[in-house]
Formats: sequence, C-alpha cells, structure tokens
Amino acid sequence: MNPLRVGILGCGDFANKHAQIILDLKDEARLVAFCDRNAWKAQAFEQKYAPGAAVFTDHHTLFDQAQLDMVIVALPPYGHSDEVERAAEAGVHILMEKPIALTSEHAWQMVEAVEKAGVKSQVGFMFRFGEAIERFKALQAAGQTGAIGLMTARYFCNALHASWWRRRDKSGGQVVEQVIHLFDLLRYLVGDPVSVYSRQENLFHQDVPDYTIEDVSATVVGFKGGGLGVIYATNNAIPGKWINDYRVVAHHLVADFQTANQAIFTQTNQPDNPVITVESTKDFRRSLTLDLIQAVRAGGETRTPMREGAKSLDLVLAARRSAESRAEVAL
Repeated sequence: MNPLRVGILGCGDFANKHAQIILDLKDEARLVAFCDRNAWKAQAFEQKYAPGAAVFTDHHTLFDQAQLDMVIVALPPYGHSDEVERAAEAGVHILMEKPIALTSEHAWQMVEAVEKAGVKSQVGFMFRFGEAIERFKALQAAGQTGAIGLMTARYFCNALHASWWRRRDKSGGQVVEQVIHLFDLLRYLVGDPVSVYSRQENLFHQDVPDYTIEDVSATVVGFKGGGLGVIYATNNAIPGKWINDYRVVAHHLVADFQTANQAIFTQTNQPDNPVITVESTKDFRRSLTLDLIQAVRAGGETRTPMREGAKSLDLVLAARRSAESRAEVAL
C-alpha cells in the first residue's frame, strides 16, 4: 500500500514535531508539500525534512496542485481561514492543532465541511492517547470505576511565549489556547458538562506590553447528576517547567495522574484498596497521527474528530464568557 501523501500547512516551531513523526512513519506516510505565508519557512522545512517537496505560500494553491491525501494544519489560532473547507472540498483528510478556531461559529463551519465531504479529521488533543488515560478508559468501560464525582486538573508554566500568544484577539487566552487540553480531557473522561463558572485574571504581567490575556484562572464545571470538574492554571509558576496533572475521584476508584502516561489507580471498593500503577513513555502524538492514518485506511472514526474539537472549544469559550460576566454560564 502506498504511503499517504502529506502536506504541512503552517511551518512554525510546533510543526517540527509533526514533520518528525511523519518521517518516522515512512511506510505509512511521506511529506510531499509545505505551505507557509512566509516562503522561507516552508523552504526551510523542505530542505530539512523532504528535499524536493513542493513549497507553497497559499493554501488554495496547495490543495489545487499538491495532490495530497492528508494535511497537517499547524497554524496559530488567528491564522485560520477557509483551509478546512478547502481541504474537505479536495478530499484531503485533516490533522489539526487545537484550538481549531477562535469562535464557535467558525468551528462548527469546519465540522459541517468535513462531515459533508466525508473526510477524516483529527484534532490534536494528544493526551487522550496517553497510556494511563487509555487504561482508565478501559476500566471505566468495564464498569470498574463507577461514576466520576470529581476531577481536578492543573496547568502550570511560566513563559512569555510568542507575541501573538499574549494577545487575546490572536490566541483567545491561556485557557482557550493552552489549558483547553485539560478541558478536553475532562469532557473525555466525565462527559459533556451542563454549566461552567470561571474567574480569569492578569495578575503578574500587567507591565508587559500587549499582554492582554489571563495568567491565573480557576474554573468549576458542572455535570448532570452533580459531578464537578475543577481546572486551575497559571503562567507564573516555575520557569522552564510545564506541569499538567489531574486527579479523578470515581465511585469505586481514585486516579492520580502525574501525566497522561503515568498514574496510580486505587480501587476503593475492594479489601486492602489494591493499587494499579501505570508507567509509560508512549509517544501519544505519534499515536494520534497513526489513529488518523488507520481511520483513512480502514474507514473508521478517529478518537478526536473535528466535532470533538468544536465541543471542547465551546466549553472554554463559555468559561471565558463566565469570567467576563462574573456569572455561571449554562451549557
């Protein structure tokens, strides 16, 4: 079977990780095109990863000429336009970084486009593919966890990031652009929520020019039946460290996740509270990419289709509306 012809749209720093994964999957996929509005960025990727690949500065031309099977969209949030719609029209399957848009309306237009065209899509919520997350989902499906009553999660970092990231009109804010990973995990493990209340403030970067987003946030998410999710984040923690971890309290099990790959599960409904330890170095970004490729080959569904990207975006946008209004938002 011939490898899928893959293009990368958006040749920034993060796209390097996707390019390296495709190179590693040489029997499944190969890089044939790069597109960036800055020609030198696309040319640098061509020289580094696939000498002789086509280079474009306009995604319309990319989809018209490159004969792609799959495109990796690694644009910043403000850079999205009609690339999903054009890819879908061309029959090109899509791997897309989060958040998929800055507005709910745009996100659901993307959903409509891919579902109408019948192309496969995968949004970059890679933590769903962590070994510890998969083990928990298996226990959950087997009825060994019981209902979840509480999930807490934190996202701690300390960096100025790119200039666009610090502007709300370009990134959406830390919760929308970054902490959305944890909101997506909350939805994945607990289900779709019914309410959200959030406080978001800029406490530590008021003297940084054009820093218009929050650097501390705390959000309470409500679920049908009374379950709760609590997600808290800051961009003023330990410099050089990126921490995201989570705790889940279910009826019969308590899970302590150090990462998506590492966790301790304590069974609370059995004598002596037996413990399951999960330790893995699994490359969940690679697994996310393979999941899409397998869906293309076999015709199945991906774990994080575009619809899931829109639902998780809707949740973080509702959290932002709550913070702006200082009121709970019903979903």
